Amino acid sequence: MSMLMDAWKNTPRNWVGADPCGGKWEGISCYNSRVTWITLAAEGLTGELPGDISYLSELEVLDLSYNTGLSGTLPASIVNLKKLKNLKLVGCSFYGPIPELIGSLQLLESLDLNSNRFTGQIPHSIGNLSKLFLLDLSYNQLDGAIPVSSGTTSGLNMLVNTKHFHLGRNRLSGTIPKELFRSDMTLIHVLLHDNNLTGSIPSTLGLVQTLEAIRFEGNSLTGPVPPNLNNLTTVKTLILSNNKFTGPVPNLTGMAYLSYLMMENTGLEGQIPPTLFDLPSLQTLILRNNQLNGTLDIARSSSSQLEAIDMRNNLISFYSETPEQRNNVDVILVGNPVCERTEATEHYCTVHQANSSFLLPCTSDQISSPNSKFSYPYTGVLFFRPPFLESRNATSYRCLVEESLMHSFKNSRLPVDSVYVNCPTNDSLGYLESNVSVFPSGQNHFNTTTISEIGSVLNLQTIENPDIFGPSHFKGAAYPYFDGKLTVSNKLWSTGSIIGAAAGGASFLLLLLLAGVYAYRLKKRRERASEQKNHFAYLDLKKSDRVPQLKGARCFFFDEITKSTNNFSEANHIGSGGYGMVYRGMLPTGQLIAIKRCRQGSVQGGLEFNAEIEVLSRVHHKNVVNLVGFCFERGEQMLIYEFVRNGSLRDSLSGLSGIWLDWRRRLNVALGAARGLAYLHELVKPRIIHRDVKSANILLDESLNAKVADFGLSKPMDNSELILATTQVKGTRGYIDPEYQETLLLTEKSDVYGFGVVLLELVSGRKPLERGKYLVAEVSSSLDRKKDLYSLHELLDPSIGLDTKPEGLDKTVDLAMKCVQEKGSDRPTMGEVVKEIENILHLAGLNPNAEAESTSASFEEASQDEFPPSLKEEELSLS
Repeated sequence: MSMLMDAWKNTPRNWVGADPCGGKWEGISCYNSRVTWITLAAEGLTGELPGDISYLSELEVLDLSYNTGLSGTLPASIVNLKKLKNLKLVGCSFYGPIPELIGSLQLLESLDLNSNRFTGQIPHSIGNLSKLFLLDLSYNQLDGAIPVSSGTTSGLNMLVNTKHFHLGRNRLSGTIPKELFRSDMTLIHVLLHDNNLTGSIPSTLGLVQTLEAIRFEGNSLTGPVPPNLNNLTTVKTLILSNNKFTGPVPNLTGMAYLSYLMMENTGLEGQIPPTLFDLPSLQTLILRNNQLNGTLDIARSSSSQLEAIDMRNNLISFYSETPEQRNNVDVILVGNPVCERTEATEHYCTVHQANSSFLLPCTSDQISSPNSKFSYPYTGVLFFRPPFLESRNATSYRCLVEESLMHSFKNSRLPVDSVYVNCPTNDSLGYLESNVSVFPSGQNHFNTTTISEIGSVLNLQTIENPDIFGPSHFKGAAYPYFDGKLTVSNKLWSTGSIIGAAAGGASFLLLLLLAGVYAYRLKKRRERASEQKNHFAYLDLKKSDRVPQLKGARCFFFDEITKSTNNFSEANHIGSGGYGMVYRGMLPTGQLIAIKRCRQGSVQGGLEFNAEIEVLSRVHHKNVVNLVGFCFERGEQMLIYEFVRNGSLRDSLSGLSGIWLDWRRRLNVALGAARGLAYLHELVKPRIIHRDVKSANILLDESLNAKVADFGLSKPMDNSELILATTQVKGTRGYIDPEYQETLLLTEKSDVYGFGVVLLELVSGRKPLERGKYLVAEVSSSLDRKKDLYSLHELLDPSIGLDTKPEGLDKTVDLAMKCVQEKGSDRPTMGEVVKEIENILHLAGLNPNAEAESTSASFEEASQDEFPPSLKEEELSLS
């Protein structure tokens, strides 16, 4: 290691002595007194990488990323490190050719040379790296052709196990070889953007079925886009802009997960195929600066995800949309004939600039993180391809990036407390640059290993919700604080110098801190005011007639919710689901509430958040859970409900809640849930399909009255159309309508099917799907074998009490089987279901209009004798 100390300046301060292993040198890991890891990312090192590095024969990881002072050529002797698995030199200043024999490092899993000044051709020998996961050579000055195998010469097409080809922003030339892509590859990212590539996109690209992101923009590619791209069903991001293609917009109907399509300035011509808007996941479409003509008709689109269309500077003559799309889809047709008519004052004939007033001056020194009074963040610049930024809310963008980054850090189990993203600007190629500050958790600084891992996460980040920003590219800054000591230099200071510097530094830090606190508070005050003022726009509640319907739900501050839940304490954690965590809280008024807190970075959570507020803000029924309010401050998304004390029906049937439901109570629960669903189907305007009816989404209050909950998957139903076409089957296995699953047509009868399954659960006590067997099929099969319903003892819940036949049992099973008929047209409506359950209650000698009183009395009486004292009030499921 002495050769590294001689070759580099600004090495860590504890690099003293001759034994890096025994001395526990910063950034050095050992095994059996042999150096195995060197992780010195963002250390501020300067100098060159010495050829003697090859003497570290046991070295497995070499990460010197984000040390811009490291330069020189990559020594050829590095190929002698035969045990090397990770070579990461991101964001340094190395130049010259990549050693031709780099492919002799047979154990290499990551070759990350991003953002240097490497020149020459990509070595053919890289094709020998059979274990390679990541190949990132982007942002260099590499030239020549993309190497593929020929005879005894290897090439990149041999890397069948590699997930990432990142070769963008170089000077690569020639065509994209058809041999580059094979059907046995496992690639997810192919990034060839901003090179000098010519020729056509090879049709072999359509063979790589694992692809998720394709970026070929900024080349001189010609010819038509190959039609077999339609085979790439898992691609989410497709960017082909700034090329010289010919022909029409390709058929992409098979790309079910495509969310971001960008083909601006490509020479496309002809009409836009209407099927383009049937892509189920399409959110952003950018086709500006082409020769597309005819009619842009999105009115028949079945996609519910569409958010933005930019068709500027084409030849579009007519445009058609629905009123709902007018409010929910941002469309720009400036520079088309449709906007040249004198009467063309439509919303799509102007460009609305995003408001960027949320920005504050960026800092790169010590500032405060939310949970640590003094901490040193790791900073750098994150680069994205911007998604239609002109019309997007800048605050939403910022929160989206921060949440996604935090989600990635948590998945990687990194000690990160929080992330701030600020100062977004556009560079000359239209890329978005955002300054990023990552704050440590548990201490006031990061160590070298964590800095290396943070850089890895940021350099492969694909922002979700929607997945249209990535993959990203990160350029880290030097980290000035390791081991509790500022590592600006290693020279010794005199006592007087230290005292003087300390005094001056303390004064500076105090001023900086006061300025930071003032700026932070001012920013928060503005953000709160802005968020409260604009929360309807944030929630896409853009129709003015919807706003008054939110008067029953109020917007909470994050601090209010934190206080009500005792800082989201474990004691108040009462459930979890796909959306996130559920907590119990108490408002200053004494009202108990349940808080659903969206998981950081959750795509599902963001969509459900809007859906539930839209639905619950305009429904008010004693059998539908009441929305108290919501919170979307500090990048959080939380829904606040009335606290429903006795948990879900599923918990009661399974015994988790300790509540016993006799037959009479089960009928009352069925009636309450049916009334809630009938209200949604028949009385709300517009009517609502719940789409996730199940026993876990039927809550029981203190009187055991049923309340329908969880409207995250709900869909409004146009009163003029009984059937709502959709292209995404959503719901819970065991409850999903088979007709909906087969035809992709969603109707209110899909809820009826789910309710029928709930009735069978009430009768049998069983789950809808157990050990691969569906409850509906089991009951149907048994009924076919045994005509006498009451003889089906093996299907009945013994806790009901089978000494005597429960009154109305046969009619209840008969109603359930009608609800789960294969064809929706053969099922009753929820209104008819309500009447039938009322008749069953009459036969059982019960009053269907007094279920609350009777149930409450019997519950209180039974609770003294039947319920265990360990029953927890907080057992609740809202997921």
